[in-house]
Amino acid sequence: MIQYQILPIDPHAHLFEVTLTLDKASDPEVELYLPNWIPGSYMIRDFAKHIQWIKAESAGQSLPVKKLDKARWLVESLGGNDKPIEVRYQVYAWDLSVRGAHLDQTHGFFNGTSVFLAVKGQEEAQYKVNIQPPAGEAFKSWRVATGLQPVDGTKEFGFGWYQAHNYDELIDCPVEMSDFRLISFEACGVPHHMALTGQHKVDEARLKNDLIKICEHHIRFFGEPAPVDRYIFMTYVLGKGFGGLEHRNSTALHCSREDLPLPSDDPEKVKDSYQTFLDLCSHEYFHTWNVKRIKPAEFLPYDTQSESHTELLWAFEGFTSYYDNLALVQTGIIPIKQYLLTIAKTITTVQRARGRLIQSVTDSSFDAWTKFYKQDENAPNAVVSYYSKGALIALCMDLLIRKLTDNQKSLRDVMVRLWQEFGQPQVGVKNDSIQIITKEVCGQQNQKELDDFFQLALYSTDELPLTELLKTVDMELVFQPRNDRNDKGQVKDEMPHNKPKPSLGIDYQGANLGLTVKSVYWDSAACEAGISAGDQLISMNDLKIDNDEFAKRLAECEIGEKVVMRGFRRDELMRFEVTLRASVADTAYLVYGSDQKDQSPKLKQWLSV
Repeated sequence: MIQYQILPIDPHAHLFEVTLTLDKASDPEVELYLPNWIPGSYMIRDFAKHIQWIKAESAGQSLPVKKLDKARWLVESLGGNDKPIEVRYQVYAWDLSVRGAHLDQTHGFFNGTSVFLAVKGQEEAQYKVNIQPPAGEAFKSWRVATGLQPVDGTKEFGFGWYQAHNYDELIDCPVEMSDFRLISFEACGVPHHMALTGQHKVDEARLKNDLIKICEHHIRFFGEPAPVDRYIFMTYVLGKGFGGLEHRNSTALHCSREDLPLPSDDPEKVKDSYQTFLDLCSHEYFHTWNVKRIKPAEFLPYDTQSESHTELLWAFEGFTSYYDNLALVQTGIIPIKQYLLTIAKTITTVQRARGRLIQSVTDSSFDAWTKFYKQDENAPNAVVSYYSKGALIALCMDLLIRKLTDNQKSLRDVMVRLWQEFGQPQVGVKNDSIQIITKEVCGQQNQKELDDFFQLALYSTDELPLTELLKTVDMELVFQPRNDRNDKGQVKDEMPHNKPKPSLGIDYQGANLGLTVKSVYWDSAACEAGISAGDQLISMNDLKIDNDEFAKRLAECEIGEKVVMRGFRRDELMRFEVTLRASVADTAYLVYGSDQKDQSPKLKQWLSV
């Protein structure tokens, strides 16, 4: 048995104090380590840098502690005297994200990867954790939300003792402590909770009902019973914030206050920000199956000390991104047209990423550690998202399977097979496992067409066959120049004909003076003229520009017109002669392909449960 006590010893200084107790040390030396990354977020984060100090003792006698590298320590146990060893250390917790640890006088949150040192060689031991509140009357109302199991008389949501059956479970159950608002419900007979931390207003009944629909949909999608006996959505509500990280029986979420449904909202409509939040809840909950239990072979077991490269994030994140908002339309939370608009926006996002022509989705998955999670100003030209392109691959697979089997099978059949063959027995998914199952679902006669599709979609940078496949459900896909800067995609009843506009080919944001260039597309007028990311543009044709005026000035120009841009690069004044080009047709429009519009039988069959 390995025991921890974690105490928010100083919320104002953002310090947790952790005590690790080993029953006995039979070896002369004990090696301790802290993970360098957290599963679900594929980047080395070096959590050990937040450990302030570390001390060890046994039977009242101090023990030498030697640091071996950035995240490993060696404790000398004085010859292995079979007496308990106590290791104490403090962790600085000021990472306001779903990945780390955060503590102040309003709440405490931590992932085990940030606070619990592992004992090398004893990862499969039993673990117990004594979670303590901060001292003082101000914290008397605090409670605990975690996926860990309470033991030794500790009440659910109470401070006290919790257990984990191994180290992997210990670090896969984050903890939120605060005076949170608790929303409880059952989905397919399983207790679920959402703990809302932070100042907020919420239509509790509406949120609860929508979460029930989503959770029950996913459980029935894979088949009852659910793989958890309880589940917790730990949600930190902020002025501005968004993100989530999946865990085995919980998720850590960040959202903005406006993302929650308000009592004053129109009950007949789902505002965009609330749909985004429900998409997030649905996404992380779907991960309960897809990546937490159905895993790439490279993740069995996780090696949290170094990178674990896999080609399969396109499936584990992409498929999850496809089904997260598909669940909203299949449960009736959003109407069909609103869902199709989401699809159009995803297609637009991928189409505008020039990186789709450079990087395959399997390479994007493999290089997540160094490219996707470490994007720079050139990312739009070099990186494709395995989330968004993976979601489009899932869309293509779903429609292709339906076409090849006369709607007798769908991508769901593939997912259920993955769950039965790789999730329940915990067998690692290999690079070709999904292709093999898909071909078995569709039959031998379709293998050549599927082989060609997988080669194109996964290993090349050719365009996906979206136009052809969307026609099978009475939808026409066309690409048009965007109407304005914020046009992310649309759904239309008739074919649009947008006139190309003059374009510089940059992403930018407002600055105190002029605007700052965020990215320059490699095939653009700006690139040809020598404008670079980081340049601060201040004038066009000797007239001052700013974030609001620039688009208007640009719209007054003609395609092919030469303009003079001036701005600063670092502290040097630069002059750029730009020949404006036509805006690229990179905005997706989904057009109803029949007079029946959203009542098309083919469309409704695809979007039915």
